[in-house]
Amino acid sequence: MTRTSQDWAPAAVRQAAIERAHRDLVVELGEDPTVRELADRVGLAPSTISLQLRRMRATGLDIRTRGPRASRRCPHCGEWS
Repeated sequence: MTRTSQDWAPAAVRQAAIERAHRDLVVELGEDPTVRELADRVGLAPSTISLQLRRMRATGLDIRTRGPRASRRCPHCGEWS
């Protein structure tokens, strides 16, 4: 299958979606989200999120992210600690 330019969303659309998702996740979590959380929310690959965040930061829009979160779930049984 050949992809055309119509299959791709413009960078501005992706960046706007990332900005909205970041704002929503900060409200939900009470802290900055991880790149993976943004990727899951927007429906893009983490590498695409990273690229767009770099471009957004280069234009002066500072969207902060956190490193991976330590899970509070037990790795054996999956219960919350």
